[in-house]
Amino acid sequence: MKIVVLIKEVPDTWGERRLDLETGLADRAASAPVLDEINERAVEAALAHADAHPGTEVVVLTMAPASATANVRKALAMGASAAVHVVDDTLRGADLLLTAEVLAAAIRRTGFDLVIGGNLSTDGGGGVVPAMVAELLGVPQLTALSSLALTHDTVSGDRVSDAGTMRVSAALPAVVSVTEALPEGRFTTFKGIMAAKKKPYETLDAATLGVEPEDPAQARYIMLSVAQRPPREGGTKIVDEGDAGERLAAFLVAEGVA
Repeated sequence: MKIVVLIKEVPDTWGERRLDLETGLADRAASAPVLDEINERAVEAALAHADAHPGTEVVVLTMAPASATANVRKALAMGASAAVHVVDDTLRGADLLLTAEVLAAAIRRTGFDLVIGGNLSTDGGGGVVPAMVAELLGVPQLTALSSLALTHDTVSGDRVSDAGTMRVSAALPAVVSVTEALPEGRFTTFKGIMAAKKKPYETLDAATLGVEPEDPAQARYIMLSVAQRPPREGGTKIVDEGDAGERLAAFLVAEGVA
């Protein structure tokens, strides 16, 4: 079985986050780049199956600048078999659909039985790329899974909603996305880090995949404006002098809460 795991380099969630006021894109230099934690869980899910089923191939796939190599190799150090890295400056600032088109083209080229992604990245937060990729590949999609089970020809899992928990399944090939309910990614070891340097690492561009980047004159989305986040201001403090309840109620009404 070949499992392709979608991974992404994102700004560290513990660091500062800023937008580039010229482009409207995330300022990648504002904090240290890291492998998205939800993607580590996706890699772990694939590796757990590979551990129990010898012969399983786990390929990590990303669309990212060349500088993301270190974080891609982290996934290899965790135990992935190979990496595919789409590097192309013309894809900078790609929207969700163009991103999905590039990833789907790379997946077709690589071959797959199952694609695993995170349900929501910590930078963009679109939460739709796995579903878009499934649509472009013409295969079933099981999104936002809190558990994952694989056989040689099916994939299944639980999807939690406000109405309850649904048990969903599909025949392979398929695309799934997982939530933070799945186990955390395993730690890398020195042995794994050294082994990662010798694993297959393929670098592709948009032309190789047959994907044409967006024409700026015919973009599918347009940024209207971007502004610096305003500094935090102190909140309203209500001191109880016997009428705190009334003042609090009045404040909530004024704020449109009550």
